[in-house]
Amino acid sequence: MSSSDMKIITVIGSGLIGRSWAMVFVSGGYTVKIYDNQPGQAAKAVTEIRKQLEELQEAHMLRGELTATQQLALLSSFNELAPALEGAFFVQECVFEQLEVKQNVFQDIEGLVGKDVILSSSTSCLVPSNVFSKVQNRSRCLVSHPVNPPYYVKLVELVPHPDTAATVMDATHSLMTKVGQAPVTLKKEIDGFALNRVQAAIIAESWRLVQDGVISVKDIDLVMSEGLGMRYAFIGPMETIHLNAPAGLEDYMKRYGEGITRVLKSFGPVPDFCSGEAAKSIANEMCELIPNDQQHLSARMERRDQLLMGLAKLKKDH
Repeated sequence: MSSSDMKIITVIGSGLIGRSWAMVFVSGGYTVKIYDNQPGQAAKAVTEIRKQLEELQEAHMLRGELTATQQLALLSSFNELAPALEGAFFVQECVFEQLEVKQNVFQDIEGLVGKDVILSSSTSCLVPSNVFSKVQNRSRCLVSHPVNPPYYVKLVELVPHPDTAATVMDATHSLMTKVGQAPVTLKKEIDGFALNRVQAAIIAESWRLVQDGVISVKDIDLVMSEGLGMRYAFIGPMETIHLNAPAGLEDYMKRYGEGITRVLKSFGPVPDFCSGEAAKSIANEMCELIPNDQQHLSARMERRDQLLMGLAKLKKDH
């Protein structure tokens, strides 16, 4: 394979995640073909990306070495799958989270690409052994799960299928690093991967504390944003505890392990998030802080992205 063949990436699906991946890949200098089976959708996505890249350039937050115009020149849109896949060495699928749809998409893709092309899914909750069950050669398949919004939150979870070749994991890790993402490698597949499992644990205990009348919705969010999150923006839970005792992690566990075990044993059952009085009351409390109409939610999402942009810049400068 010549080096020029190693420059084309196909993004399947032109929704929010597909557009974000396309922006990340062109920022790294890759040629990106964006495909959507709904006529006109991929072209619409390119228009939307143009607007975003120009805004980012104005805000001095454009990623990569190329200008917005140079990055846009690397982007093209397709309504037909075969020409969209031509010449690609890597395919990033971003269709909606429905198992059968993803399985069929990968079956179609496999019929149109060479055996060395890496097939990657953006799924956030479906394990690779299910997503790729209709693919014949599964050694080149993996999940590359981004975090929303991927342009500002750089983590990507790389999750192997039981048959995935180590070389495919390494090549994807290199690609993600090259385009400025922060890849982490799971050694095997597990429901929820790593990020969503940790997030689920935080959500469950936060929910229980509000439900049991210990703390308000507003204040439990402050526990994270003004407390744990301040550290976690730069170091993870393992390093946090390693630095929180004079002689490191083992010392920390000698001092506090018993207390942690006691607290963990006091955790209640998994809450009912969808029905009952508590769920209704928590939803109402949240909506008093931020009403759930489109206008309020969009404004807060925009604020979130602006703050993440600032944090990403701060992290880059350090």
